Amino acid sequence: MSAQRIAVIPGDGIGVDVIESARAVLDAVCAKHRIELEYREFDWSCQRYEREGAMMPADGLDMLREFDAILLGAVGWPGVPDHVSLWGLLIPIRRTFRQYVNLRPIRVFRGVQSPLRGAEDVDFVVVRENIEGEYSEIGGRLNRGFPEEMAVQESVFTRAGVSRIADYAFELAQTRRGYVTSATKSNGIVHTLPFWDEVVAERSARYPDVRIDSEHIDALAAKFVLQPSRFDVVVASNLFGDILSDLAAAVAGSIGIAPSANLDPTKQYPSMFEPVHGSAPDIAGRGIANPVGAVWSAAMMLSHLGHHAAADDVLAAMTASLADPSTRTADLGGTASTAQVTGALVAALA
Repeated sequence: MSAQRIAVIPGDGIGVDVIESARAVLDAVCAKHRIELEYREFDWSCQRYEREGAMMPADGLDMLREFDAILLGAVGWPGVPDHVSLWGLLIPIRRTFRQYVNLRPIRVFRGVQSPLRGAEDVDFVVVRENIEGEYSEIGGRLNRGFPEEMAVQESVFTRAGVSRIADYAFELAQTRRGYVTSATKSNGIVHTLPFWDEVVAERSARYPDVRIDSEHIDALAAKFVLQPSRFDVVVASNLFGDILSDLAAAVAGSIGIAPSANLDPTKQYPSMFEPVHGSAPDIAGRGIANPVGAVWSAAMMLSHLGHHAAADDVLAAMTASLADPSTRTADLGGTASTAQVTGALVAALA
């Protein structure tokens, strides 16, 4: 089998540190399982934007198209507006490569203290629609600078888009505990969310072995805090999934360990894997960033590429590391540096 090609974009801030850790762990587990990965690194970042006026070159998407997967560190830095950094890099990648599933697993690991009582058995997945919904490009500004200035942002929900994300959630639930929760707000948002509910209900009829509940987003957010262990697979629109998955990561103890996958399930295009935590400018360069989110994202990449045993080994190494206070970073109540956590993970895989 020829080497699988990975595009690496460390990005900004702690993204550089955690991608270095993920690469070290990947090297260790690939050596163990005789997997050959070939990397090419790209310096696309806010620093590049400040130098050259763009987050990536004009042909950047064409350059990425030839890869099997993309490993991203983080995007964002003070002085570059967030909408510039995201719409200049992350969102075009997601949309050009039809990465319509944003997958975010949530788990409370042994030794990691959730801020909630009785949350030790939390283990669920947020399936977020990733390329339409509330994050559309349709809208604009009118009368800029005048008292009557206005902004309009349109949501876009298509039958194809809702159907495929619902199908993904139901099929995932069939491999887990057989339970899907659909996030909605159809009592207040009169067109798009009733449509979401209708299409999800239609698709659910194809999966009689999967139980489904529909929950209004406000009540669902409360239940994430009050009853987090009840959930298995949660499917949500772009905005709702974005918010819920960060809330769920906090329930699990730290956003620093939260991974994500931006998936094209057809594998026609490369999928992208990234930790959720962002660039964290306040701790950048200090060697204290938690690398687990990036390492877990790398494990998800291995699984997507077909290397399930290697991915399981990385997850087992993470579990052992998180259980030991001496190999946990400060955000999890430990004292270890980024390098020390990385070293422990590599040693566990040796």
